[in-house]
Order: sequence, then C-alpha cells, then structure tokens
Amino acid sequence: MAVAVGFPLAARVDAVRHTAERVGVVAVLPGWYQRLIYPLAYASEIRAGAAKNTLDPALVAAVIYEESRFDEGISSRKGAVGLMQVLPSTALEIAYRTGGTAFVVGDLSDPRVNILYGCYYLRSLLDHYHGSVVEAVAAYNAGSGHVDEWVAQAVARGRPFGAAAVPFAETRSYLAEVLRLRGIYRRAYADQLGLTRL
Repeated sequence: MAVAVGFPLAARVDAVRHTAERVGVVAVLPGWYQRLIYPLAYASEIRAGAAKNTLDPALVAAVIYEESRFDEGISSRKGAVGLMQVLPSTALEIAYRTGGTAFVVGDLSDPRVNILYGCYYLRSLLDHYHGSVVEAVAAYNAGSGHVDEWVAQAVARGRPFGAAAVPFAETRSYLAEVLRLRGIYRRAYADQLGLTRL
C-alpha cells in the first residue's frame, strides 16, 4: 500500500481543485466531488445573513470562500477581519446605521456577526448599483469609489460595465472567481443553503 508522506490531504485536495479549474471541468464534476474541493461551513449563519439582507446565499458563500476560505481567524494586511473580511471602519459604520450600540470591533471574530455585517455591506452595494451583482462584487473587492469611476467611464464610452472594464487585475480575477463559485455553491449545496433545486 502506497502512503503519501509529507503530502497531507488538504494539499492533495488543493492540487485536485487547481487541476479541475485549469482544465475547466469543475462544473461537470459530481456534487460530492465539488463539495470535497469547495467546502462549506457556517451554512445556518449564511442562510440567516442572506435572508435578513435579501441576498442569494450561494453568492454569500462564494464571497466567503474567495475572501477567507472559511477561516474565521484570518485578517488582511489592510486590517479586514474574519470570514467576509470586513474592515473595522466599515463594521463601525454598519453598527451605527443598524443601532448596534453594543458592537465592538472584536465582535468581527464571531462568525455570526461577521457574516451579518458582511451581508449588510454586500446588500448596500447591490442597492447602490441598482442590483448589479457584477458591480457590487467588484466594489466588495476594490471599493465603491473605484467602481463608480469605472462605471462612469464605461457609460461615457457608451458601453455597459462588465469585467472587461475593470482595470485592476486582482479585481477582475476576484469578480470572475466569485461569479464562478456562486454557481458551484448553488449546485453543490442547494439543500444546505436553503435553495430550491432547478
């Protein structure tokens, strides 16, 4: 029997995921295999945050995967915290708007709070961009100031705003990944996310 020494299961799953993505077969893999390479955690918190903010739970799961890989203890160089990588300044503004008088920045370490605040922020971006998922997801990554500018430039050229109009490679990649992952989470976790199967 062969034993893979020094090559843990997580690394093997990661390698399989990269290969499946590179050759473009993720969408046709069986659901159990998609669930193996794209995990889901905090499903009840995602459902609750999505329902409270009228969001697609698969979109929320996709944002969480892309932001943190479901690691609630992660933080960024820029100070974003937790599963949905919420900036403390954004969280304080959300607390103020929603009457969260007892909120402290340390609360962002709680997955339930982090997801609720991240969902609130994502909903506010969708409202700002009149329901455009593309614009809202781009703004979640790059900030609404940049996206407002890019949208205005696209409109000035007489073109609709799309991924091609995003000048930041990181944001283009982020946008493509979140939209791709939304489809995967919708198919692979329909029951856990409370989605109706087609």
